[in-house]
Amino acid sequence: MKKGIHPEYKKGKVHCACGNNFEVYSTLGDQRVEICNVCHPFFSGKQKLIDTAGRIEKFEQKYGKTSS
Repeated sequence: MKKGIHPEYKKGKVHCACGNNFEVYSTLGDQRVEICNVCHPFFSGKQKLIDTAGRIEKFEQKYGKTSS
């Protein structure tokens, strides 16, 4: 293998928006993420509705709120 072309791996902490923290080895070091394996709906079994920038309200205003 050639020397000097491989990235340097270092230990870094990952901080999730849900409050979960864990350590990984990566080339980036410390990272902040919005969703992790603890709060992801596929792994947790809970469906969370995350509304970013009012997308749900914009959709309801455009197409009208349906009542059933």
